[in-house]
Amino acid sequence: MRTFAIASTVLLAGISAAYAEYPERPINMIVAYSAGGGTDIAARTLAPYIEKHLGEGASIVVLNRPGAGGEIGFTELAQAEPDGYTIGFINTPNLLTIPIQREARYSLESLTPIANVIDDPDAFSFLPSSEIKTIEDLIAYAKENPGQVTYGTTGLGSDDHLSALEFERMTGVELKHIPFPGNADVRTAVLGGHVMMASMNISETMADVEEGTLHALGQMATERWSGAADIPTFQEQGYDIIMGSMRGIGAPGNLPEDIADKLEAAVKAAVEDPEFQEKAKQQHLALSYLGSEAYLAELQALHTTFEELWATEPWAQE
Repeated sequence: MRTFAIASTVLLAGISAAYAEYPERPINMIVAYSAGGGTDIAARTLAPYIEKHLGEGASIVVLNRPGAGGEIGFTELAQAEPDGYTIGFINTPNLLTIPIQREARYSLESLTPIANVIDDPDAFSFLPSSEIKTIEDLIAYAKENPGQVTYGTTGLGSDDHLSALEFERMTGVELKHIPFPGNADVRTAVLGGHVMMASMNISETMADVEEGTLHALGQMATERWSGAADIPTFQEQGYDIIMGSMRGIGAPGNLPEDIADKLEAAVKAAVEDPEFQEKAKQQHLALSYLGSEAYLAELQALHTTFEELWATEPWAQE
């Protein structure tokens, strides 16, 4: 019995030592959307600072796995070995709405939320040459031309899709939904005139707004994000629509606590790093840090909200 106890102690000590040396090889960071989009930019901006604060010569490789509204990337993340060498950005509401609207190969329970990094309100935007300059213009045009206003999103059940559905419900208009693999594709489509309107997060819109290549009608937040202080909220304009996307770091389920704690501490330090914060400002990243417990609680609450919404207004039946 004593021999077994000693052996167990040695084994546990060995495991703890292995975790203490983490990371010993490159870490893959999965982005479930296309290169050049908002999540991809956030990942590539944040990764070097997570490396810095993980120490141990940490190296993070960003891997884009776009498709199916994020399901391909989320599934790959959930099915990876829970050893700390695969992490990824997880985006609401897609992370939560996909398993609600269809059978998926992952669930919230198959993931380990590490920390939230961004909370980004939605926005509607048009080319400056468009005759639609305000929300009222959009409503008037859509009522005169039912189903003719095409809008791009990152997929069924995404925040940009749900925001447009809520806008339709509230105003009585009919729009035409065109889903894309990622925000970069939506941006390309609206700038090229392939869709009339981009339904994107405000942070993903602001660079074009500042360059004069897009015009934003408003942002769907309770108050104006500091990075878009000149863009009024929908609420200010008489339309009570609040919608956006949380983007945080997750890992496969059953991640050892030692590794989860080390990753969480590194992400927190990275987000608080003054150099990163300056770069985040330049990249128009709407930072909003939450630690693992608060992040999980928020995700669980959102999941309940979306289940209730699906029961009354299923968003996939178009």
